[in-house]
Amino acid sequence: MGKRKSRTSKLMAEPKKKPKLDTDFTCPFCNHPGAVQCDIFFKARRPFAVASCSVCKETYATKANALTEPIDVYSEWIDSCEEANEGVVVRRPRLGEARN
Repeated sequence: MGKRKSRTSKLMAEPKKKPKLDTDFTCPFCNHPGAVQCDIFFKARRPFAVASCSVCKETYATKANALTEPIDVYSEWIDSCEEANEGVVVRRPRLGEARN
């Protein structure tokens, strides 16, 4: 005789997959979208990560560990850019100066 199917087998869903994080980012210097790639090198003596723009050739390197992801490297680069620009005053031309 056949066994009856239980209702719980229909209700069981497959586990949710972890969403993929971006690996290509916008360059903070030239503003090209998708131009920054982040590479993480774990096999070196001291693991490190490099973020580099393929358009303007700007790079940023930092230490890496087993939990480092490309988004971490990029956000660390953005934070260091903001820290470097912290005391800088942006001089904007006046209306009369721009027409020269």
